[in-house]
Amino acid sequence: MSTKPSKQRIEIIDALRGFSLAGIVIVHFVENFVGSAIPENAMTATHMGIPDTMVDVFIGVFLRGKFFALFSFLFGLSFFIQMDNAQKQGKDFGLRFFWRLIILLVIGMVHHMFYRGDILTIYALLGLFLIPFYKLSNKWVLACVGVLFLGLGRYVVFAMTHGENILSPGGIMPEDPQTLSYFNILKNGSLLEVFISNSTMGHLNKLEYQLGIFGRGYLTFGYFLLGLVVGRTGFFLKLRENKKWIKKALIGSIVLFVVSLVLTALIFIQLGQDVTFDTWPAMAGLTAFDLNNIAMTFILIILFVMLYNKANGQQWLAKFAPYGRMALTNYFLQSVMGTFLFFGWGMGYLGEVRNSYIFLLAIAIIAVQMQLSTWWLIKFQYGPFEWLWRSITFFKWYPLQKKAKVDA
Repeated sequence: MSTKPSKQRIEIIDALRGFSLAGIVIVHFVENFVGSAIPENAMTATHMGIPDTMVDVFIGVFLRGKFFALFSFLFGLSFFIQMDNAQKQGKDFGLRFFWRLIILLVIGMVHHMFYRGDILTIYALLGLFLIPFYKLSNKWVLACVGVLFLGLGRYVVFAMTHGENILSPGGIMPEDPQTLSYFNILKNGSLLEVFISNSTMGHLNKLEYQLGIFGRGYLTFGYFLLGLVVGRTGFFLKLRENKKWIKKALIGSIVLFVVSLVLTALIFIQLGQDVTFDTWPAMAGLTAFDLNNIAMTFILIILFVMLYNKANGQQWLAKFAPYGRMALTNYFLQSVMGTFLFFGWGMGYLGEVRNSYIFLLAIAIIAVQMQLSTWWLIKFQYGPFEWLWRSITFFKWYPLQKKAKVDA
């Protein structure tokens, strides 16, 4: 393998990854990095006026559940690119990818100690199942995407459990005693206490959320598979040729968004104010809600691509590319910064600062990280975590600093 970054990097993919990371950062900061259910009235101080409500609505409609999906889609796309590049060189990247996931799992375990909402461990575990899908035809891969997006995993789990937890004894719902206990640890506990809680019950709670009736893990894997299929089509290599298809996809996504929104509203209105997730109609409501998030994710991807196809749009959106190339480093560091800001072992502002202020702070942090990423990649070949991940993957220390250009 070459010791230099690939010259075949597709800038729009890096830019899209940076854009998706920005959305994730905003959601995590406004959620105060709790990464769990929140006890009733624990965050009252974060909602003190109309601007705070506007932030909630904006995040609910455009960010929460959409940007993690976009990030997951790009993970599947990256899997295809790595496997395809190796295949073109006559190599099989399967075992190397498996080892790469083990390294990611270790990085994710460390990250999870700070923040229970970590996605790296989930990517590492689910990524293992991507390998056998690489040689499966698009028809079968898309069929799997369809049943996952339509909630098959949720329905199977509900049929077996009738809404009861399968892994965690509690902490999934706001009224659970474990929810209040964990919130108190975050608010008043030491760094060691947070680490211990996240490294024990935290993993069970996260797996419950991923594999239980809320089914985030099934959707994540569906996005992985969708990224694999899109990679095979060479979509991002021939954007201008796909303009008509892109417009049709946008119209279809908008229709799905409206229909799923209406369906979600109708189901939950019928279920009443005190919704319990122990009935089949509630499961159907969750699936309709998932489809709404899926539709908005498609809309965001398509609008990003359409804007990137324009010269002025590309000029601005390309600024996300360095941020995206250093996504692992930036993702890890923003969690450390955020948990230090909110948790008791740091500055202790958990639940005490208005959402609108935190929203602006998150944007400022994104801007700073984008500038630092641009500066870093002028001087270095990779971000620090990316360099470490790559070096351990191939069992060799790659040159980190760029060689100075010598004038002829």
